[in-house]
Amino acid sequence: MATNWKVHETDTRLQKILSTSLGITPLCAQLLVNRGIKTPGDAHFFLFGDLESCHDPFLMKDMDKSVERIKTAISGKERILIYGDYDVDGVTSVALLSYVLSLAGASFETFIPDRLDEGYGMNVRAVAVARDHGVKLIVTVDCGINSYKEVKCANDYGIDVIVTDHHEIRDNALPPAYAVLNPHRSDCGYPYKCLAGVGVAYKLARALMGDKASVVDEHLDLVALGTISDVSPMNGENRILAKEGLKKLSVTGKPGIRALIDSARLKKETITCRHVGYILGPRINAMGRVGSANTSLELLMCRDQEESVRLASILERENKNRQAIEKGLLDEALDSVEKTGLAKNRRSLVLAGENWHAGVLGIVASRVAETYDMPTVLIALDGDKGKASGRSALGVNLFDAIAGSGEHLLTFGGHALACGLSVKRECVDVFRDAFDSAVRTQLESGKIVARELEIDMDLSFSQIGMKLLKELELFVPYGPENSEPVFSARGLTVRSRPREFDKGGFKFLATCGSLTHEAITFKKNRIHKPMQGNTVNIAFTPSINKWEGIETIQLNLKDLEILG
Repeated sequence: MATNWKVHETDTRLQKILSTSLGITPLCAQLLVNRGIKTPGDAHFFLFGDLESCHDPFLMKDMDKSVERIKTAISGKERILIYGDYDVDGVTSVALLSYVLSLAGASFETFIPDRLDEGYGMNVRAVAVARDHGVKLIVTVDCGINSYKEVKCANDYGIDVIVTDHHEIRDNALPPAYAVLNPHRSDCGYPYKCLAGVGVAYKLARALMGDKASVVDEHLDLVALGTISDVSPMNGENRILAKEGLKKLSVTGKPGIRALIDSARLKKETITCRHVGYILGPRINAMGRVGSANTSLELLMCRDQEESVRLASILERENKNRQAIEKGLLDEALDSVEKTGLAKNRRSLVLAGENWHAGVLGIVASRVAETYDMPTVLIALDGDKGKASGRSALGVNLFDAIAGSGEHLLTFGGHALACGLSVKRECVDVFRDAFDSAVRTQLESGKIVARELEIDMDLSFSQIGMKLLKELELFVPYGPENSEPVFSARGLTVRSRPREFDKGGFKFLATCGSLTHEAITFKKNRIHKPMQGNTVNIAFTPSINKWEGIETIQLNLKDLEILG
């Protein structure tokens, strides 16, 4: 499917208002407009907001109840359980509250469920163990909002539960907890709704510490790790927490995090969103996928340098193990598609295999979907059942397609882009056909739009310089709702023969008049390689390339059109 370039319309009126009010260039102002920021106040918050700009935690529904209950537990020496999730958001949330409750003098323990044996969220067995340990208060982080049965079980055991979560609330029905902190509550007046789980935990920690709330900011390195790894919207308060947290992360005093950074060979780097999302986060996540997330928690909490190095080496090893498992599963999945010819006469892929590791199904499904440009579901068969993860492609609403074939499934859930499900072994083939039919119906309905690439604006080569790169620094950190600016340049000449390098990437010199820049793509994906002398249009993000002490501007290709 070809990609349509959608160039934002220029709004000269708003450009003038924002550039005059904030002292920024019209180009910078237009980038703000493109991101839905249209008032000087909102623009100032986006570009220059700081921790003092963030909202009062007590604006969140049930915050006062939560703080008072925790204080009562601390003064009464009641045992508290911090109950988290096994991903980076959950593990950093547990670590953050552990640091703060320890500082407050609380008696507490932590629990993170096993991904494969216990699955996501609260479970009754863990609640029963908490009772046996004398726990009187459970505080969930990054989970619990849809745990009705488990919260009721805790209540029956005489345990109060404070749920802190950021996930959507099913049917707008809250669990019967003592207090529920979740900005998505319909009765919650907290102004910003998109906090990650660790963001909600951070708000609770600041509220709990009262006049000493600033000590919580020492743990913004954890908040940045969780918020960025959870692919949270990079706007509003998330943007401030991530920006300030990245500063903390680059100079962190936590031996465990420093050991993690060192083991990833980022010793001399200023930590960025990309480092968190592609290097540090996956190492923390690996333990939850192929080992125990408690090892990641130990590392984040570790105060001993030698022990930190040992734990970081375990994460490094397990991350390589995770990568090897992924590669093996991906190779097997791709080989299955080629041998069966499934991609030739279907609009979707449903693949099933024995002994596939359920912890990496989603990642591999995403890569298969990208390779064949088809919605993909991978099923790990075990006994008479299979557990599966799916990823979308072609603009297909995956949840609707799964729901359309749900009669053949045991359980399913998810959203437009990703899903999880379970199915009986005997129903895999009929589900494969029903799912493909549902996908085909969507694709033939006319509602699926062509793939689009949003372009912030057209630029001439004369506008591409170090001054532009300096302006773009104001928009860091990037993420959902604040993606890296993408520009287009048209009518360029391919001056040099494109040179290929690792994994299908290539680069060439592009010329417009007397000006030349290097254009590069690291993974070919759907970008067609031009020939020397071709006239092309390119969509790109500019960056600085440093080589042997020399800085040059490099155009990172997002797409390319060959005109002739």
